[in-house]
Amino acid sequence: MSGTSARSMLRSPFVLVVGAVLTWFVAAFLVWPNLNVLIATFFPDGSFSGRAAEKLFSSQRAMKALGNSFLLAVALSITVNLVGIFIVLVTHYFRIRGSRILFLGYASTFIYGGIVLAAGYKFIYGDKGIVTSLLMKVFPDMDPGWFSGFFAVLVVMTFATTTNHMLFVASALKGIDYQTIEAARNLGASTWTILRRIVLPMLKPTLFAVTILSFLTGLGALSAPQVLGGRDFQTITPMILTFTNSPTSRDLAALLAVILGVATMLMLAVMSRLEKGGTYFSISKVSSALQKQDISNPVANVAVHAVAYLLFAVYTLPVVLIVVYSFADGAAIQTGQIALDSLTLDNYVRVLTQQSGLRPFIVSVIYSALAALIAVGGLLFVARLLQRYKNWVASVFEYLLHIPWILPSALLALGLIISYDHPNPLVGGTVLTGTTVILLIAFVTVKIPFTLRMLKASFESVNASLEEAAAIMGAKTLYVFRRILLPLVLPAASAITALNFNSMLDDYDTAIFLAHPLVQPLGLVIKANTDGAEGVQGVANTFVYTVLLMVITGVTMYLVYGRASRRGATGKRARALPPVQPMTASIPGSPVGEALDGKESAAPVR
Repeated sequence: MSGTSARSMLRSPFVLVVGAVLTWFVAAFLVWPNLNVLIATFFPDGSFSGRAAEKLFSSQRAMKALGNSFLLAVALSITVNLVGIFIVLVTHYFRIRGSRILFLGYASTFIYGGIVLAAGYKFIYGDKGIVTSLLMKVFPDMDPGWFSGFFAVLVVMTFATTTNHMLFVASALKGIDYQTIEAARNLGASTWTILRRIVLPMLKPTLFAVTILSFLTGLGALSAPQVLGGRDFQTITPMILTFTNSPTSRDLAALLAVILGVATMLMLAVMSRLEKGGTYFSISKVSSALQKQDISNPVANVAVHAVAYLLFAVYTLPVVLIVVYSFADGAAIQTGQIALDSLTLDNYVRVLTQQSGLRPFIVSVIYSALAALIAVGGLLFVARLLQRYKNWVASVFEYLLHIPWILPSALLALGLIISYDHPNPLVGGTVLTGTTVILLIAFVTVKIPFTLRMLKASFESVNASLEEAAAIMGAKTLYVFRRILLPLVLPAASAITALNFNSMLDDYDTAIFLAHPLVQPLGLVIKANTDGAEGVQGVANTFVYTVLLMVITGVTMYLVYGRASRRGATGKRARALPPVQPMTASIPGSPVGEALDGKESAAPVR
């Protein structure tokens, strides 16, 4: 069957053209750059050399950064699960007063993250932050740099990455059969016993997923350690960036990137193995919807309410203060004192009318729009072919296209730098490093796995009888694709484009490696402003940028999810993103399924 399918692929000119372009792209931007990193690390002169490893192990700074990354990854896996499970339970499982308001506060990380979130926390809690200034008036002897180092990075990343719990764990919790809980209660089980012995075990597959996402986020953290880590707490990725900027230290950067990639793949393998060892399902034949549970113990009830609203304040305070201070004048920002006469629209006027303020925003919009359109436009054809032809050739391509999910972004960026800082025949003998094109290529590359999985799921959901009927009537492949398949998957493709566009607007992790010095995207400008490069005006601009990004993100989330759910609720026909359940592997054919699908809808800080 697979041999016949492979031969039928070769008879189609359309397939041959798409296959040729896909083969070149995979070889030039996915396979060769990563192989080149290995060659530059272990075969710098054409023969094996352990010099990079010797330099790494003799560098106290690099080894400390390596240890810090693993410490952050392990700690983040624990803290994110503790906070994430708690906020899911108080919004979806327990009967808590004001749970809808709590949900809105906890979901604030849906609309801002990355370098924007890290910068916001620094402006509020940093040594010159708003909250710190107020606290020092009450406690004059306190250390103004209290919110820095490992503690600050862990706190910020913990609250930033609970988005995955709000997306995936909450969805899994709603799927639990309430009859199982009711049966346990009739047998005398307490609320705590039911939660510990029934509810949480059924959530294990999804908890495996968010745990691996948290671990990998901590392992590859860049923006939070750079903004808040200070000199005492730096991780692998900032160290890779430092070594990359020096040609004599690129072998060290390459080796650190390889270590990061190996750790990522080992974590995927371990979590896949752990997940295979358990069985998690309800045995009830007729499922019933989950109903919220009362907390019978009055002391526990008060304690849970208190912690829930304390976390609500932690989540919402940065958002509220950022919005308020985006309207404040320079004096109010410096002193941390807001009055009605200090509120003005001057910050917005300056950002939206002056070239210096508007330019980084336009640059980010252009990069994000182009990358989103190219990724979705190109993969429409690829996803269709992979969905139609199920053979070993298609499987190989599908695995290769998932490389950006398996390897960290720092390794992918470094591979592009090393591979194309000199004329290379794979790209027509041109030099890409230092140009504006290389960042666009990187943006397209990192969005390939998510886009491919979602588009392929969309094609799978199309009724096959429509295509069969067109083929019987003599319609050619391109005609069927253009007149039948494309209109059906276009709403999902538009939603994917919007999510991709949204997630790249404030990108920092990729741009810091590859951006052109004269064409700086928004993420780099925000980072420079957090360092005080533009003074109070730069801080005010960052507040405005953050508010504008939150508005764009909020509108995007509503258009992608809100309108579809509203239409679904009223019974109207709606075609949105296909449902994808998160698990712990990110490659097709894995025993644990499609893991990181859907993570692009949020922007966790790294």
